[in-house]
Amino acid sequence: MLQHFNEQNRDLLVNINGRLVHRDEAGISPFDSAVQGGDAVWEGLRLYGGRIFKLREHLARLRRSAEALAFTEIPADEKIVDEIKRTLAANQMRDDVHLRLTLTRGVKITSGMDPRLNQAGPTLIVLAEHKPPVYAKTGLTLITSKMRRPPPEILDPRIHHANLLNSILAKIEANNADADDALMLDTRGFVAETNATHVFIVRDNQVSTPRVIACPEGITRATVLEICAAENIPITETDLTLEDVYRADEMFCTGTMGELAGVIKLDDRVIGLGEIGPITQRLSALFAARTAAEGESVL
Repeated sequence: MLQHFNEQNRDLLVNINGRLVHRDEAGISPFDSAVQGGDAVWEGLRLYGGRIFKLREHLARLRRSAEALAFTEIPADEKIVDEIKRTLAANQMRDDVHLRLTLTRGVKITSGMDPRLNQAGPTLIVLAEHKPPVYAKTGLTLITSKMRRPPPEILDPRIHHANLLNSILAKIEANNADADDALMLDTRGFVAETNATHVFIVRDNQVSTPRVIACPEGITRATVLEICAAENIPITETDLTLEDVYRADEMFCTGTMGELAGVIKLDDRVIGLGEIGPITQRLSALFAARTAAEGESVL
């Protein structure tokens, strides 16, 4: 599952603090907090037919994360939406677009980790790319990573921060094993998520997903919970072991960049029948119906 360069993105205009610049000329200061210590928060959004799905939920999570990190200045939601609109208009984008919002603590007066060195306000980056869902619909292969997701008392996963080294190390393991992604456990030995997505399993027509302990509060994850409730599909949030996953009839991952993606193999063990299962297919169709009908217009 290696993404490739999309020729449509060759001349992208990137929005940095309201300034639209060509991707080859875009840059931030070496004194910016994102460069100095990964001190930033981010969101991934997806554009469907001129509408962003769950835009306000994403903005609320961005704000909660920035507040948890004690950012002294956070742009108003409408300011961020205006910059999103400007970026999409400048790139003439309407559909099959992924946006990454990054909000850093801003530029420091000198290098160092102390937030008191930030005296210039935050840096807002809006990066919009032509990018359809990144996961193959034929099914993913995962391995279990040796890296563990930290518990809230070490680093609260509800903070959607930009320091992704824990996930990157797990992704390297997956690459070395020729797998698509890596399943990650928490320090108790229960399933947390993959290096990039939330995880669901299906067994005996019952859908289950890990509790939000060592994984963030996913927007797509929450949407799947909503869909299951609306469609009377039994679902539980619970601690899941590797054995639970190995014995699942179906498994799928969720996330804005890849939507819903079925998993057919974990650690060289076939999941279920080794194909995308009926409940995964049904939930994928219901999710697609929502993204086609819902969302906030940004054009």
